[in-house]
Amino acid sequence: MKVISIYGYSGSGKTTTVECLIKELNRRSYSVGTVKEIHYEKFAIDTEGTNTYRHWKAGAELVSARGIYETDILFKRRLPMPEVLNFYTQDYVILEGVTDFDVPKILCVESVEDIKKYMKTGVVALSGVISNKICRYDHLPVINAITDIERLTDLVEKVALDWVLDK
Repeated sequence: MKVISIYGYSGSGKTTTVECLIKELNRRSYSVGTVKEIHYEKFAIDTEGTNTYRHWKAGAELVSARGIYETDILFKRRLPMPEVLNFYTQDYVILEGVTDFDVPKILCVESVEDIKKYMKTGVVALSGVISNKICRYDHLPVINAITDIERLTDLVEKVALDWVLDK
C-alpha cells in the first residue's frame, strides 16, 4: 500500500483535499482507506454509561461495537501509526492531520505566513485555501485539489510512501 499525509489546521482545506484525492484515486481504480487524526483531548467514541464503556470497566482488554451498518473496534490506548496501518489492505491510505509519522506530506494552509509556521519535514506540496492565492512556494508546487485534482493525484502516485505491513 502507499501512504501519504494531508495536514494543516481547521478550515485550511484538509478534508476537502482528502475528499478530492479519494474520489480521483477511486476514479483511477485504486482502493482507498483513511485515518483521521483527532486533536481534541476530550475526544472519545466510548463514553461513560454506554454498554461498551461498562465492558471496559469490567476489565475487557478489547471491545467491539457491531451495528447494522458499521463495526467499531475500540482500543483504550493510542495506537502507533504502524499498528493502525496493519488494519488496512487498500492500495492507498490517506492520513488526515497526522504529522508525527515519517511519510510524504501535503500541507494545507491559508497564507504564506502559515506555510512558515506549519512547515514540517517531508512536505512535497501545498494545497487547500492557499492554492487560490499562489501557485508555487519556494521549490514546492501549490495545487488546488478542486480545480487540478489530476495533477495533485499524479504527484501522490509518484511520492506516496510504499508501506509494507507487519505480518
